Amino acid sequence: MIHDPQHTISTLSVLAPGGLALTFADGVTLRVDLTAVAKAYPALAPLQDPTLFATARVDALGGYVVWVDDELEMAADNLRNLALEQSGGIGPERVLNWMARHALTQERAAQAIGVSRRMLNYYLSGAKPIPKTVWLACLGWETLQGNERLALAA
Repeated sequence: MIHDPQHTISTLSVLAPGGLALTFADGVTLRVDLTAVAKAYPALAPLQDPTLFATARVDALGGYVVWVDDELEMAADNLRNLALEQSGGIGPERVLNWMARHALTQERAAQAIGVSRRMLNYYLSGAKPIPKTVWLACLGWETLQGNERLALAA
């Protein structure tokens, strides 16, 4: 199985406590802090153990960071999204969740925020970073939809 370069981890370094520096196959290096995630999700609670956390490694295909085979791992796309969000960027999951909240197809979402469907696909796949203006367009569209519903109800 071949992964997309933006979702394939080529190297990682463990940063104490609870952090990772990840370099992806597209050349981007990001830092992610998993401290809050390990506290928030019971399945990841074992990552609070510094000895276990230090055993982090990349799986053979670069699609996961693994601590315990088949039991404790995190996917590259989730780690990249989290790292982007922690660094002040906009991760693809935020836009995907916006689309799901409003039951938007990719075509309708692209029209709503004024981008081509192809560009939206680049953003959603992580192939291109999501500009803050695109996220602001999502929020603006959402606000307009809410205002229109209020006006119709009045």
